[in-house]
Amino acid sequence: MSAEPLRQLPADVTSIVAFGAHPDDVDFGASATLARFAQAGVAVRYVVLTQGDAGGFEDAGREGIQATRAAEQRQAAEAVGALSVEVWDELDGHLAPTDALQRRVVKVLREHRPQLVLCPHPERDYERLQRSHPDHLACGEIITRAVYPALENPYAYPELQDAGLHAYKLRHLWFYGAPAARENTAVEIGGQLETKLQALMAHLSQHPDPQRMREFVAAQAQAVAANAGLPEGSFAEAFHTVEVNGPATIAGF
Repeated sequence: MSAEPLRQLPADVTSIVAFGAHPDDVDFGASATLARFAQAGVAVRYVVLTQGDAGGFEDAGREGIQATRAAEQRQAAEAVGALSVEVWDELDGHLAPTDALQRRVVKVLREHRPQLVLCPHPERDYERLQRSHPDHLACGEIITRAVYPALENPYAYPELQDAGLHAYKLRHLWFYGAPAARENTAVEIGGQLETKLQALMAHLSQHPDPQRMREFVAAQAQAVAANAGLPEGSFAEAFHTVEVNGPATIAGF
């Protein structure tokens, strides 16, 4: 499937929650797009499910790696223009879809009521397996299960409904890190490539070769733009975008 270029952001989006399995996932997958939304006045929030405790390349400082990665994620989100960052306490490398995590996601989404949710793709990419860390797949599955049907079903987690966190219908679910065959949207990121690189450079504990990382990310963004037919010199990020609820959607659990 070829990714169609998206130059104008959806006008109905005023709030976004972007989920990642680890600190840096959102920034690799979608930070330039999120920076565009934030610049347009959209409320952007990050939620990271694991502490990233298995990340990094150095033996030194392992006892403080969770705090380091949380601080890196806050710095990166600030560069993007996000309003808040939550880093949950799941263990890196052990993330799995559970009812407890699904409920926690539903709770966060009902609190913030975004029109757009971002998360890793739940399908494995065999052409580039590094995208498909098991935690990424689990994160994508958790979020997908949460947004339908639990988020919009008032009888799912009735205690949340009783607490005033009412069910609602999400419209936009965007997956980053999708297999190429699933990518259907390329967001032109304009001048936000440098913002993306700034956000990624905040995750310094994860880059044994920062310059190579920067070159790789820029080349990938240029390739996405070229594949979408954008003008030479353009940069873009690719997504598998899904309309969960639209004008033609028939309700049903």
